Amino acid sequence: LNYRLKQLCGCVWQRYLESMSGEVTRIIRFVAEDDKTYYGEEPSSGSEATVLSGDLYGGSLARTAERKKIVKLLAPVVPRDIFCIGLNYMKHYEERAKKDGIPLPPNPVIFMKASSSLAHPGQVILMPNIEHGEEFDWEVELTIVIGKECKNVSKENALDYVLGYTVGNDVSSRYWQRAAGGGQWVKGKSFDTACPLGPVLVTRKEIPDPQKLRVITRVNGTVQQDSVTSDQIFTCAQCIEWLSNNMTLLPGAVIMTGTPGGVAAGREPPNWLKAGDVVECEIPGIGVLRNTVAVASERPAQYARL
Repeated sequence: LNYRLKQLCGCVWQRYLESMSGEVTRIIRFVAEDDKTYYGEEPSSGSEATVLSGDLYGGSLARTAERKKIVKLLAPVVPRDIFCIGLNYMKHYEERAKKDGIPLPPNPVIFMKASSSLAHPGQVILMPNIEHGEEFDWEVELTIVIGKECKNVSKENALDYVLGYTVGNDVSSRYWQRAAGGGQWVKGKSFDTACPLGPVLVTRKEIPDPQKLRVITRVNGTVQQDSVTSDQIFTCAQCIEWLSNNMTLLPGAVIMTGTPGGVAAGREPPNWLKAGDVVECEIPGIGVLRNTVAVASERPAQYARL
């Protein structure tokens, strides 16, 4: 009996060691009951996560024996920089830009969002309480998280610098993007909460080819966007190559790689987001990023009409 008990305990211990030693490929960031923020391994079920320790970008992140209840799920990273690629899906280009006479870009179109625009899974996204703030739009985007410093990398080895991928929503205030930014998109892309990210960071080991993913947006359960990353004009590797050309990308930088056709601005008439709408951006294999829309309560000082 004692021998069989020892044998059973040995098997259980071996399975435990194997579960602890395997590579972590699905990483979350969350607030626990003690009001502290942790990295954790996404649980397959339930509301408790295995706590991870170590450096997310240094390759030392590992499981601990500690488990914590997930009280609030956060964006899986706090971006150091938020780079964005515009007009990067052929069908998105064709639905509006091509009709406006804008030529197909010869290189990736780059703009940035303010880091203060970050929003978390489940967080309310705020329609700006400002003139033309109602022209409020969704954009599901495969989002790259850079894992190590890179500069002047080629497309052939660009993905070696990727830590992983998450889901992004490049929430856009179209009037402020197109008509009130002096030819720049940043203002219309950077209002508070305009950059939801999450719900999980999936490492490149689990996603070896980012050009084989499906990207979907639903608003109140109705599909608005449904495409594949193979429709991208510039691949993820090409975007990294172009961005890193004489410019250093630091660990923690994110690259939102563009949105497919199906945005509100491409419709006649546009079906803009409104208060109470539930937006779900999904990339199967990563997860669903869900946020509800509300109108910002504070109205700023009047701007000169633009």
